[in-house]
Amino acid sequence: MIEYSEFFSDRVKPMKGSAIREMFKRMADPEIISLAGGNPASELFPGDELSKIAGKILMTSPTLALQYGTTDGYPKMKDCAKARAEKVGAYSDGDSIIITTGANQGIDLTAKAMINKEDKIIVENPSFIGSLNAFRSYECELIGVEVESDGMNMDKLEEALKNNNGVKFIYTIPTFQNPTGTTMSLAKRKRMLELASQYNVLILEDNPYGDLRFSGEDVATLKSLDTEGRVIYAGSFSKILSPGMRLGYIIGNSTMLEKIEMLKQVNDVHTPMLTQLMCVEFMKKYNIDDYIEKNIKLYGEKCKAMVDAMEKYFPAGKVEWVTPEGGIFLWCKCPTIDDIAPIVDKCLEKKVAIVPGSNFALDIKAKNNQFRLNYSSAPIEKIVEGVRRLGEVLTENL
Repeated sequence: MIEYSEFFSDRVKPMKGSAIREMFKRMADPEIISLAGGNPASELFPGDELSKIAGKILMTSPTLALQYGTTDGYPKMKDCAKARAEKVGAYSDGDSIIITTGANQGIDLTAKAMINKEDKIIVENPSFIGSLNAFRSYECELIGVEVESDGMNMDKLEEALKNNNGVKFIYTIPTFQNPTGTTMSLAKRKRMLELASQYNVLILEDNPYGDLRFSGEDVATLKSLDTEGRVIYAGSFSKILSPGMRLGYIIGNSTMLEKIEMLKQVNDVHTPMLTQLMCVEFMKKYNIDDYIEKNIKLYGEKCKAMVDAMEKYFPAGKVEWVTPEGGIFLWCKCPTIDDIAPIVDKCLEKKVAIVPGSNFALDIKAKNNQFRLNYSSAPIEKIVEGVRRLGEVLTENL
């Protein structure tokens, strides 16, 4: 048999698959309660509405839906994305917009457009594994800056910029960050922009969860505060309409986006026309903000149920967390231990799944005493039961 590993490129050889995906393979048992995923609440998907819309499109506009489209996106879909971005000040004169096949594609193509081998990228630590792996695939050096309860530590960001020449960009999820659920304060956002200007670096702002605030006050996007065109903004329809439709967008300076569009053309030619047309028709026919409000209400209830159950079932004083004001994730730390990995395995024995913090760290092999919980996917009764089981394991092992 051929030994295929010898044919892999050097940049691909060290890459590992997402441990979260591997965990899902172990979760075929229907009795397992998953607090590990990152899926929106499927019970709120507008399936009936979208099925009727899709049928009408295929009956009345089959050529438009099934033929090639333009790489930068169907014009009316671009208008929809622009309208969403303008609500949070993320679109300015001189900007361009590209519809991407999910926001993750936009992040990957932005990285591809900018990163040379051994370039330096500053990221939050911990951060979203999908973006970290995208950056790693271009053989750059990742420099982690710790995330505090109000976002990235700005003193350490300044230190990282001062001590590392040639940083290309700062990657941040400032609102309801994945995995920590934290939100960067307005003061820190302003400071980040000041530092980016001082050290002449760009900022890649990833905002897939910003629409999902169920408590607290909105905080201005970095893109809306940017006066120099330093921020590239990634948005998504995955968490507010449907992740399976794979609709995201990138907004930024037209010179940068011209290169990203060329890379997208090579990557997939264009985002599927059918899903773009479905989204356009849905937003024309229905008030998407009303639909988002249903998500917000449900996620707020689910988050409260999870936190109430944690306060009831977790061993007192052994687990630390910050209650999020929105989004879909909650981050926990167990300060009395060095490594959560054995506890994760014991949780699976108790038929409950959580994600170890190492999945989101820059050093995925280092011991890590943190874990991520998700409250958007499971029904409330399963959230409570899952936390009860998790509490039993934590009580026995902390």
